[in-house]
Amino acid sequence: MCTRIFWNDNPIAKTVARCMDWAVSDEPELWYVPAGQQRSGDAGEDSLTWVSQHANVVISMWGIGTVDGLNDAGLAAHALYLDPTDVSFPAADARPAVAHTMWVQYLLDNFATVADAIAAVEDIRIVAPLLRGETFGVHIAIEDSTGDSAIIEPIGGRMVVHHGPEFTVMANSPTLDQQLENLARYRPFGGELPPPGDITSSDRFVRAAYFLHYLPEPAGIDEAVAGVVQLIANVSVPYGAPYADGGVYPTWWRSAADLTNRTYFFGSTRSPGIFWIDLPALAGITDALRLDPRDTSLVGDETARLEPAALRY
Repeated sequence: MCTRIFWNDNPIAKTVARCMDWAVSDEPELWYVPAGQQRSGDAGEDSLTWVSQHANVVISMWGIGTVDGLNDAGLAAHALYLDPTDVSFPAADARPAVAHTMWVQYLLDNFATVADAIAAVEDIRIVAPLLRGETFGVHIAIEDSTGDSAIIEPIGGRMVVHHGPEFTVMANSPTLDQQLENLARYRPFGGELPPPGDITSSDRFVRAAYFLHYLPEPAGIDEAVAGVVQLIANVSVPYGAPYADGGVYPTWWRSAADLTNRTYFFGSTRSPGIFWIDLPALAGITDALRLDPRDTSLVGDETARLEPAALRY
């Protein structure tokens, strides 16, 4: 499915990477969304509405919501799949609602730090409308330029928050508590087992934590970014590789972010190249901009190739 890795203990830059694994393409589009946008939680008549406080660069999924991104304060957010059997969203109450497809966008629009986002976690109610006729479970990872991190999981009708710089790795099911319990069976995390090599969520979680633990200190910004890009490639799923149940969920794309310098990186697994967007270079632009991240000609700094476009969601 998906994996996220946050490198927050090197002295050069706080960097993060994630991969998007799915049965079919999520048809990603890359957007620059300026501050000052009127937004909605897309959850029906109970939807929260807000005016965005931060500009951000984001990846949309199927043109209906945001799945990944970085804002101008250095906060990044990522939505990853969590099996619906592990998920129980809050019951209806008086709080305004935000659809899980807009959860990442809500966080990036409104908060500068992980601590700020966590302080407001109970202010809204996350709901799970049908997505292409199916119910999807979602959990969220957020991190900021101070090195702080949190993972938020809707379990038992409430938001379970794991908050602290130690929460650097995330995958899919089972829940984070169970992933950490399993991790303790492996070295150097308390057990004696060597790192596993399968494509399952549990194996990817352990492998990501193992190689992150041994990542050497970078010599500069390029190495700080390259480190997480290398690790996320290690836990990516090649096209055609089956899970035990016969399902095939390859990695369609990988993203990374330098939270310290506000740079967002993207690489389609259908392309040999990686490109990036320099968020500070877009300061002052008040129009929404778009780029097709699946364009195989994209490589290097492609900030200038963003074009004005009407937001689709």
